[in-house]
Amino acid sequence: MVTEDVRATADDIADMEIRGAATIARAAADALESQATDSDADSPAAFRAELRAAARHLRDTRPTAVSLPNALRYVLGNTDGETVAALRASVTDAADAFRQQLDRAQDDLGAIGANRLRDGDTVMTHCHSTDALACVKAALDDGKHIEAVVKETRPRKQGHITADQLREWGVPVTLIVDNAGRRYLDAVDHVLVGADSIAADGSVINKIGTSMLAVVARERGVPVMVAAQTLKLHPDTLTGNTVEIEMRDETEVLAAADRHQLGAPDVENPAFDVTPPRYVDAIVTERGQFPPESIVTLMRELYGDGTTEPWAED
Repeated sequence: MVTEDVRATADDIADMEIRGAATIARAAADALESQATDSDADSPAAFRAELRAAARHLRDTRPTAVSLPNALRYVLGNTDGETVAALRASVTDAADAFRQQLDRAQDDLGAIGANRLRDGDTVMTHCHSTDALACVKAALDDGKHIEAVVKETRPRKQGHITADQLREWGVPVTLIVDNAGRRYLDAVDHVLVGADSIAADGSVINKIGTSMLAVVARERGVPVMVAAQTLKLHPDTLTGNTVEIEMRDETEVLAAADRHQLGAPDVENPAFDVTPPRYVDAIVTERGQFPPESIVTLMRELYGDGTTEPWAED
């Protein structure tokens, strides 16, 4: 039986109350630990079945954010034991190890990304990425002066979250509407974005609008840096599978009353788009920085030539 805590976490992820790939991954690990702690299963088989059911419930919330299934793979893959008590303890240990890995990864990634930023640089951001912000924070900690042009990122305006965080750190921020991106590219030194998934060919799946910004940045000669922990590498793409792009509710774009007034046009609201690797200069991870075309080597090192779904029913 899936616990209420797991259901609440899944709802918060689906509704974007919990957002950001690393935050989603942490929440998933926490939820599996909660499932294990609250389970009243009377046999190891029943306990494992409940854990897999909880993982499936979480997995179905955000199909594009690969950090979620990668977190589930880590915890389930490190769960072992011959008794319910031993299984419960191993879930707790695995979730704790995963959280510690997350904490180290973002710090290491930030330090690597900060090396690409010079004193006095201005970055342009799109959406909200804790990995991208980690690069800025590390640069600030190194004593560098950094400024930012922040795209508001409609329809949910996650750029406002980025602007607020940067202002807290004392970074001068210019907030712009998405359509003004090209106008301000001449005033920036880097486009700095995160990723929700990275495919084996180096394609970057990120908030809708990233691809358009990257294309224009290449035309203007502005380098594009993608900051992404390795938990965002999408192992399914090693076997040729494409990344499913999440379609969100149309009311995020057009309120029901306005839609009716306009004659009920069709509305589509893709959450993400795909940026081809030729428009990306570097992918920065906690294991180093890579040209996008070589990210497949790191992916194979971490995941082999395929992937598994440990949450699948027997």
